[in-house]
Amino acid sequence: MTPNEKSKVLSEALPYIKKFFGKTIVIKFGGNAMVDAKLKRSFAKDVVLLKLVGMNPVIIHGGGPQINDSLDALGKKPSFVEGIRVTDEETMGIVANVLNEINKEIVLLIKENGGDANSYSNKNKIGIIKAKKLQVQGKLIDLGYVGEILSIDPSFMKELKDDGIIPIIAPIGIGSDNKTYNINADVVASKFSEILNAEKLVLMTNTKGVLDKKNNLITGLIPKEIKKLIEDGTISEGMLPKINSAVHAAKHEVNTVHIIDGRVEHALLLEILTDQGVGTLIKDQ
Repeated sequence: MTPNEKSKVLSEALPYIKKFFGKTIVIKFGGNAMVDAKLKRSFAKDVVLLKLVGMNPVIIHGGGPQINDSLDALGKKPSFVEGIRVTDEETMGIVANVLNEINKEIVLLIKENGGDANSYSNKNKIGIIKAKKLQVQGKLIDLGYVGEILSIDPSFMKELKDDGIIPIIAPIGIGSDNKTYNINADVVASKFSEILNAEKLVLMTNTKGVLDKKNNLITGLIPKEIKKLIEDGTISEGMLPKINSAVHAAKHEVNTVHIIDGRVEHALLLEILTDQGVGTLIKDQ
């Protein structure tokens, strides 16, 4: 990159830095970005940079590929209903352990790249998410230890805003029965963005964004269009929790919601600090 090209990129970022200074950005970290070493490191650098320029990033992470690998090693086949993992008691134990390890790794990556972070997982500071057993409406399906969020304790925001400590949050809730519940990470990120009055929700995934039937990227969507795409089967399976979470956030006054390609290095910076989008923008209307 030439000096002129570098200066253009930096000058392009300035208005976005000013616009989002002091604003909360909720980021769901998932997909290939979580398993590729180079992408993991670029993600950590992006998050540290966002905090250094005055934004307040809140990280929710998933762990689907790693959980599947652990289940496979034990001869357990994963089962999903509308993109939600069916979680029996043994699976819940595996999920909790895998998410805890991922959580610790992200905290370490943030620290290695010049930031500060705290772990919020089932093994550390449990109780930030209060949950109950999820019941699937209109269906006689027992998802096991799958949770639905009742409330979120936002006290970690004081550490984030005052001390620059970035929260790394696992999608696990605790019930009044003291049992732990697995919650879809996209759903958790959406709820956090609502509760925290976030400026943006960014959902990282393994595709370019929402795709049409010809696998072309759809750069922008509103709920009415999304409903049609779900009805005709264009949006299905693992994309359903993402798109439903995106619509929920957009309808609850999160200014913009982005489903972005986590396989692109520095996708987060490209989406937040430049004119170049790398996914699908979801707006309420």
